[in-house]
Formats: sequence, C-alpha cells, structure tokens
Amino acid sequence: MATLKQVAAHAEVSVQTVSNALNAPHRLRADTLERVNRSIELLNYRPNRNARSLRTSAVELIGYCVPNWPHQTHLVMDQFLHALCAAAERTGRHILLFTAPPGVDGMPTYDDLHARRMVDGFVLSQTETHDPRHGWLKDEGIPFVSFGRVWKESTQPGPWVDVDGATGSAIAVRHLYDTGRRRIAFLGWPKSSGLAEDRVAGWRTACKELGLPTNGMAVRCREDSIEEGALATARLLDSGRDLDGIVALSDVLALGALRELTARGIVPGRDVGVVGYDDSPLAEVVSPGLTSLRQPMDRIAEELITILTGDQQPAERLLLPELVIRGSSAPG
Repeated sequence: MATLKQVAAHAEVSVQTVSNALNAPHRLRADTLERVNRSIELLNYRPNRNARSLRTSAVELIGYCVPNWPHQTHLVMDQFLHALCAAAERTGRHILLFTAPPGVDGMPTYDDLHARRMVDGFVLSQTETHDPRHGWLKDEGIPFVSFGRVWKESTQPGPWVDVDGATGSAIAVRHLYDTGRRRIAFLGWPKSSGLAEDRVAGWRTACKELGLPTNGMAVRCREDSIEEGALATARLLDSGRDLDGIVALSDVLALGALRELTARGIVPGRDVGVVGYDDSPLAEVVSPGLTSLRQPMDRIAEELITILTGDQQPAERLLLPELVIRGSSAPG
C-alpha cells in the first residue's frame, strides 16, 4: 500500500499538501487538489484511520449497539439502521455494529471498543429513563449522540435527535376528530417508558382541547405486540366505552386493534378509525391500510451523523412526524 510520502512524490507536492487534500481540501487551489487526488487514486492510497483519528480527534468509525428485543421484530429500527449506515457512508464513514448487555453492565463493551481504537464515537438509540450510557460517555469524554432523549432528566447529558411524540399523538387525535370521531381511545405502554408517557400526554392534551373524554379511554399494554394490542382493544370494547377512534403508540399495537375489531364484525375505518405510529412496512400491506405517523428516518440519521462528526457543541433536534393517511381512518 502506498504511503503519504509516495503520494506526495508522485504529485510533486509536499507531504503537508497531501494532508491538506485529505483533511482540509478548501486550503488548496483547484488544480493542486485535482493533481493530488489523481495521485491518491492511481497509487490506491488509503489513509491510516487510527492515526488520523488520534491526530485530529475526528470521529471516523462510529459504533452502534444493536438493541436486543427478545421474541420481537422491530421493523422501524431496521429502517433506522439502514438510514444510519447510508448517512455515515455519504460522509466517508462507516458504522460498526455490536451488542452489549443493557444498563451499566454494558459499559465495559463501550469502554473496550473505544480504548482499542475500534471506534471513535457512538450513536445511541432505545434510550431509557436514567439511561447510564449518556452520563458515562460524557464523563469519559467519548463523543456520542443519541436518537432519543433521556427521560425524566432535567438536563440532557449530551446531544440528541428525537421525534416529537406528543405532537404526533395530537396530530392523530385531530385527524380522527376531523373525520367525525368523538370518543378516541389510546393504546400505550407501561409508565416506566418515558416515550410512552410523552405520546399519551399528547393524546390527552389534544382530547382536552377538543372537549373529548379521556377517563377510562387509555389502556397500558404490557409489551409491544399484536396480541397485547388486541387484548387492550377488547378491554375497551367490553367496558362499554362506545369508542369510535383509536390512537396506538405503535403500528404493532394498532395491528392488534385492527384484528380485534375485525373479529367482532366492527369495520376499521368505517366504524372505528385507527391510527398507528411509525409507518412500518406492514402499515401499507394490511387491509384496510393503516393510517400511521411516519418518523423521518433519513433526516434523523443525517442529523445524528452531522452532530457526531461536527464540533460536539450541545445540540438538540426535535423533529415532527408525518401523518400518512390510509383506509383505517376513513371518515365515519
């Protein structure tokens, strides 16, 4: 493999000029930059990633811990991972995937990856209340950015990008209201989930602003599964709430609602409007198609990579979801 000196000799420039072409191309004249780049290509030169990251403190290789979801398939996180890899590769960087135990037990894995220069920084996801990773990485001075906030923290311990779940739920409620629905229920997760509390708060606020009932209209599911969504819908129907709309915290729970409604001869979209969250691939293949809130995964990934590879100043990005309307919320 060619060396930096060999590239410099081939291009008839100094070693510093080659370094500038790689790290600060704006400093060079266009013809000089073109000549150096031609030599780099002809000699198949590849910079030493570790040497460069040590010298410049640049984030070149990014670590991402793949979440462990026993017995569950999270299609949305699969979409996120593809978007993250594509965003990193557009900047000449790559994502290193790894697994680690949850909570503090996983910190040695993060420490080992960074200490051995296998990664220069991390993208975090699936954040939890009082998530230990953020504070530890901050204390160690290791660059990171989080997809999601650390819930119930007065001050976020690091930069983050998130989707406004509360506003998303409110958008769903107002959409169902505009289609004539007046008794709109909510299917959520346990209180231990900050994300769940954020989304149910948006549902509750919107219902109150529109003068819609909320007492007894929210059901907390034990897990994110179709079975739990169906059971929660059955509880609401059996309670005599006479609901005509459902906002679900996820597409998976919404699919459970569609299943239970159909099993009882209630036509989704005509009798009860249903809105999910995430706009997963399943949303458009079920019948009727599931109205859902789409998270802007490509933009989320772009923002994460931009923040992580930038100057690491405090950064917070709260993005809005997009309502994708399909048959499950046809006017009543």
